[in-house]
Amino acid sequence: MRALPLAAAVLTAALTLTACSSDDSGDTKDKAATSSAKGDTACAIGAMTVRVGPANAAPAAGDTGNVPVTITNGSGAKCTLDGLPSVTLGTVAVEPDPSAKATRTTLAKGAETSFTLTYVMGEAGGDSLAVTEGRFSLPGSSDTHDFTWSYGDVAVRSDGKTPDASVSGFQTSGD
Repeated sequence: MRALPLAAAVLTAALTLTACSSDDSGDTKDKAATSSAKGDTACAIGAMTVRVGPANAAPAAGDTGNVPVTITNGSGAKCTLDGLPSVTLGTVAVEPDPSAKATRTTLAKGAETSFTLTYVMGEAGGDSLAVTEGRFSLPGSSDTHDFTWSYGDVAVRSDGKTPDASVSGFQTSGD
């Protein structure tokens, strides 16, 4: 059983060396995967390649837009996503879509999955959030990936604070 600690060290080093992001604005502090309670390797944001967009942007205030976020497993091993992504616009949390289901998704090396951020465009200067950046994290991790928000102001719900936006669960090809 002496090979196990060496194999773990090699895997950690490999994950650290392969960590990447296609959006240079991201905070990718989490360079290696972590173990979940079930012993699986949780997907780490620092080991993923991230692509935000291209979006189906809302054309005018009151219209709905969709921004897909695709993550590709760039680590040297499979990893697991267990739950929903956590997203903020500016500093305000985006709620999961009511139909979003927290699922367990295993990504092989090079496999990808995505989630969609749906929003209602707000009126500039009106009851809306002037958003310039977004941030998300993967389930089970507090490490984040920042991205530029170039889709205009986001409308707020009737409480005057919550963005009129939602985030889907992870979608993989064939889902």
